[in-house]
Amino acid sequence: MNTVLASGTVFLPAAVSVGRGFGSDVIQMVLHAGIVVKVVLLILVIFSITSWAIIFLKWRLFSKAKEENALFLDLFWENIPFGKLYTECEDLIFSPVAQLFRAGYSEIVRMRKIQGSAGSSTEASSVMPPLLDVVERSMNKTTIDQSNRLEKALSFLATTGNTAPFIGLFGTVWGIMESFRNIGLRGSANLAVVAPGISEALIATAAGLAAAIPAVVAFNYFNNRVAELRSEMDLFGADFLSLVERQIARKSVASREGQKAAGAE
Repeated sequence: MNTVLASGTVFLPAAVSVGRGFGSDVIQMVLHAGIVVKVVLLILVIFSITSWAIIFLKWRLFSKAKEENALFLDLFWENIPFGKLYTECEDLIFSPVAQLFRAGYSEIVRMRKIQGSAGSSTEASSVMPPLLDVVERSMNKTTIDQSNRLEKALSFLATTGNTAPFIGLFGTVWGIMESFRNIGLRGSANLAVVAPGISEALIATAAGLAAAIPAVVAFNYFNNRVAELRSEMDLFGADFLSLVERQIARKSVASREGQKAAGAE
């Protein structure tokens, strides 16, 4: 019960005053924590800050990649000549699909130069690899490079999500051990002695969860975005190779018809 003096002053019980003080001032709990708990909290703060920095940078990267992919695909399906499209998409550095196209078209240009320098030599033509195989290998390599770029630093989010709760739990266990040690030294086990130490220790568990939950959510979200962009690259690669194959077939037919016409003359 509250105590009322003759002057009208009301005194609250000591336990209530202490409880309100610790419950409303987390900073004081951290300051009163032991050295081990403070080190644990510092580690968790570093994990959390790094995770949020990665989340921000990856959010920007994936947003730009989605925007530039849409822009490039609109240009691509307008049937713009590959040479002109290669120049126009030079600034789309965030688009994995645009980089895939640039790698494939660069290989086509390189192979054409080699074929032109080799001339019509039968021996040179026989040892030259098929154009489609060379382009496909180049695009596969670019797909792997772009996937690695998109996945970069995501492993840190997974590490934070997996380890932060256990790091926080370690701090909590250590803090509770210290609390029980103080109880033994004081020879008293009332609530006023136990509660402050346990409250300080539980801050570590809360900090571990606060660092882990956003990291896990972001890791799963970004992994899904990587899978979506990888699917876009695979679909575009198949479409691009089909277009190149049709162009090669048309040129081959036109060449044969030209040879027949020349022979008839």
